[in-house]
Amino acid sequence: IAKKVGVSTATVSRVLNDSPRVSDKTKKRILKAMREMNYAPRLTARKLASSKPELLGVVVPSFTTPYFNEVLKGIKDEIGHTDLDMMIYNTGSDTPQKGLKEFFGRGIADALIIISIDIPERIHKQLQATEVKTVLVNATHPEHSYFQVDDYQGGYIAAEHLVSQGYESIGIISAAEKSAMTKERTRGFQDYLSEQGLEVKEEHFARGSISKHAGFSEEAGFEAIHKFDKQGAFPEALFCLNDTLATGAMYALSRLGMSVPEDVAVMGYDNIKLSKYLDLTTVDQKMYTIGVNAIKQMTKLIGAADNRIVQEVSDPILVKRGSTEKHS
Repeated sequence: IAKKVGVSTATVSRVLNDSPRVSDKTKKRILKAMREMNYAPRLTARKLASSKPELLGVVVPSFTTPYFNEVLKGIKDEIGHTDLDMMIYNTGSDTPQKGLKEFFGRGIADALIIISIDIPERIHKQLQATEVKTVLVNATHPEHSYFQVDDYQGGYIAAEHLVSQGYESIGIISAAEKSAMTKERTRGFQDYLSEQGLEVKEEHFARGSISKHAGFSEEAGFEAIHKFDKQGAFPEALFCLNDTLATGAMYALSRLGMSVPEDVAVMGYDNIKLSKYLDLTTVDQKMYTIGVNAIKQMTKLIGAADNRIVQEVSDPILVKRGSTEKHS
């Protein structure tokens, strides 16, 4: 940066430390060069003594769902076996990419675990230009380390189970967001149906919620059922892309005087603790283990002398319960 602007490295350092000893004109030129070169200052490198642990930033789009809580619990428990300190940053579920960009731009963390957020290309380039070790969780990028549970396979085995139970008229309750996770679970589900000569009819596909930004919430599942009721078009079985959606859907069905699975079978995804008590068939991606493995992968990266990339994919597991049991 100093070479590009034509100043000393000491001058660049003063700008990084917000020193008043640099003119506004020079400061603007240096900041412009930083943006052009995708430079993100590592504040902790300037603030922490080298003998202290590195600061791990854990970036999540929400604290309100059981999925994120369980993954974070795994991270918290496993990080206790390392020398890392941890900071959790909630981007907000409405615009997670924007929140991620703001957090990264502050240069606070020495290492990052980013959970269920697709990486914008600008952030990808900035990460490449720095020494910030990064692990993506349930998101992928060909040039980043990640720990991913196979969403396509999860959707595929969900469809396989419902068809094996004898259901032919099958619907999907999804969320409004267009994340890779949403797309892959849906694609796996529809691919298996297609192989069996079946399909999800448009009137049986609830994409998101009437309420803006409800996302993967109970409200979205609740409203999807009322959408089907208003249309007078209920399928025999429903695949909800997470257990929280399924919880809202089951509650709405009960309010309408309908029984699960006698009137409509319901299947979820995640295997949150509540699903056991709802007798909900679901797909288990072992959320706690995801958090543990993310930390193990991060310690490998920090301990490596090179800039290696570690990419791991695990298979989800079908958990059969009463909510999809076919009654003749």
